[in-house]
Amino acid sequence: MYYPRKINETIYYVGESDRRLDLFENMFELPQGVAYHSYLIKDEKTALLDGIDETVSERYYENVRAALDGRDLDYLIVHHVEPDHCSSLNNILREYPNCTMLLTKKGLDFMHQFYHLEYEDRVRVVGEGDTLDLGKHKLQFIMAPNVHWPEVMMSYDSTDKILFSADAFGSFGAIEGHLFADQVNFERDWLAEARRYYINIVGRHGASVMRVFKKIEDLDLKIKMICPLHGLIFRTREDIAMIMDKYQKWATYEPEEEGIVFVSASMYGNSQNLNDILAAMLADRNISNIRIYDVSKTPVSEIIADLFRFSHAVFTCLTYNTELYPGMDALLRELTMLNYANRKIAFLENQSWGGRALMIARDIFSKSKNLEEIAEPFKIKSSVAPEQLSDLEKFADQIAATFTK
Repeated sequence: MYYPRKINETIYYVGESDRRLDLFENMFELPQGVAYHSYLIKDEKTALLDGIDETVSERYYENVRAALDGRDLDYLIVHHVEPDHCSSLNNILREYPNCTMLLTKKGLDFMHQFYHLEYEDRVRVVGEGDTLDLGKHKLQFIMAPNVHWPEVMMSYDSTDKILFSADAFGSFGAIEGHLFADQVNFERDWLAEARRYYINIVGRHGASVMRVFKKIEDLDLKIKMICPLHGLIFRTREDIAMIMDKYQKWATYEPEEEGIVFVSASMYGNSQNLNDILAAMLADRNISNIRIYDVSKTPVSEIIADLFRFSHAVFTCLTYNTELYPGMDALLRELTMLNYANRKIAFLENQSWGGRALMIARDIFSKSKNLEEIAEPFKIKSSVAPEQLSDLEKFADQIAATFTK
């Protein structure tokens, strides 16, 4: 059963939500599920913008048929060839034999790699600045390579001033009735998932994101709505400005706000106790935003999102088999891969009889840019000794002194 959802008088939302999927890309937890977006423009010609994941495609096909309401499909526009958007597309092309598919050259290569495309004779490859005239609606194609795959493009509807932005400006989370960010409390209910989505999915490619921002600026696009492939649609000036400001901070690896994230691993609770004591000392020094995470328990994507959100971090270098604790080692390497930069950091170290944990952590971060180590590492052997508390107070003073508030 299809329930029509109109973006405006001529553009329909035909996507679907998946609340059963546990892991996005088999890596990232989905406590609120995920939505796959697709849009249909009904003009003199009809155009379907993107597909969805095959796992929830039956309703999608019903949505498309109902929105077309007996009309044929003229164009299928593919902004991004990742399977969560394209595994349904061979079936669309099969059902609408007069449909022409538009995508980038690299996108066509990926369609063959992933789906063994059956209909190459119905493909039109498009590039930077190419346009598609649907009648009233005129779409201009904007190449967005590495946001976050190399074949990505966006399209701009110059009539309604809508940017169809592929995975950019998306979010984890299934749709709960509302399609638009102004219909919900976005900062309270969606921003954390938008941040977690960007940092973990797109975060490595900040320079590519900024190149797209430059194109938007140079083209002087008057964007009145952003329609991504996941998450909510942005249609007010305030919401568009908000999400673009967040993206510029995320893409340039600048902290959103002052705060400190503790990341620890603790086999028997002693390293966790050290983190808790230090956090209490910083709270007593009026540091307001404090987060404490156990890398063995909290999903890594959540930890990484807050490490990018806040200005400071403390990492516990726990020795395990003379090396850095495996969970911490993996986290630091992923942070480096995502271009973690422009932060103030400090280390805690716990070793009972030896090891290279701190050396390994510093070596991993040597590949990162502009990480300022703001205090000499504070070290314990097995547990915090009472006579160390005064030195830990001094360590807290050093960290607190680097906050501006």
